Amino acid sequence: MIDVGRICVKIAGRDAGLKCVVVDKIDKNFVMIDGQTRRKRCSILHLEPLDLVLDIKKNAGHEEVKKGFNELGLKLEEKKSRVRKERQKGSRSVKKEKKIEKEIKKK
Repeated sequence: MIDVGRICVKIAGRDAGLKCVVVDKIDKNFVMIDGQTRRKRCSILHLEPLDLVLDIKKNAGHEEVKKGFNELGLKLEEKKSRVRKERQKGSRSVKKEKKIEKEIKKK
């Protein structure tokens, strides 16, 4: 029932309620998914298969999946990567510096 190209809905996890497509079948319990969800390995117990099937080949890239979703009229939003703030290396925290300054002033 769950083969490459099958459109499914995630029913568990943080991506629950989002549509995805099976990109690769890993073994009898796990598949690789992509689509509105993150591209990752997923248990077939966490998927609800739909009647829709995309015509994609095994291990299709994200661009092929995106194109297939657009052909079916399903909305596929691009997720933006989170930019991490740069941390200072080797410096003391502000609280420790203020504490040290107070101790120096007391002396």
